[in-house]
Amino acid sequence: MKILLVEDDASQARFVIRGLQEAGHRVTHAPDGREGLFLATTESFDLIVLDRMLPRVDGLAVLRTLRASSIATPVIVLSALGEVDQRIDGLRAGCDDYLAKPFSLAELLARMEAVVRRATPASPGDTTTLCLADLEMDLLRHTVERAGQPVELTPKEFQLLEFLLRHAEQVVSRTMLLEGVWDYHFDPGTNVIDVHISNLRSRIDLAGLSPLIHTVRGVGYRLGRVDAAPR
Repeated sequence: MKILLVEDDASQARFVIRGLQEAGHRVTHAPDGREGLFLATTESFDLIVLDRMLPRVDGLAVLRTLRASSIATPVIVLSALGEVDQRIDGLRAGCDDYLAKPFSLAELLARMEAVVRRATPASPGDTTTLCLADLEMDLLRHTVERAGQPVELTPKEFQLLEFLLRHAEQVVSRTMLLEGVWDYHFDPGTNVIDVHISNLRSRIDLAGLSPLIHTVRGVGYRLGRVDAAPR
């Protein structure tokens, strides 16, 4: 996705930009409300991540101006102001979601997916399965098949594979995996990811089948076809 991040805190902006780029998104950064409003009204974005307390033009003022201008780009507001009344103000101003600081990158990514999914009209072909090449996961039956053969997974392996499938053909960082699969918001200093990836690979990438789980050295992992470049 092409994302506009409007955030004045430099360290927070670097953290979010890095996480979004690692997830395969393209990010344009605006350090204040005025520049954010200019970019949002002159360029096309799939999503806007908007800080609430901004210099020059307040975040909610940016949001109200966008909605008054009939710009319907989905907006997630980030704010240290997390009380119920403050969230309500943000929703009434026209945001699609409101995420209180501090937040985890995994939660932001999940909310982004949900917001964009809600903004995209459902198609008749929508299903409860996740597929890549000859790999298929049924979320209702909680089953996995590779090349038509059942794959037995532990609950954690199933959760890990689901996360990878939802980010198929994207490079997924270790931080994203720790937050999204294990709900760790710190590095536990163990090889828990390596062990589970190794176990999952032994069940998915069987002899005679094209490998789908790839290690991206120094970054993380990618679930995808060998000939497909990460987004």
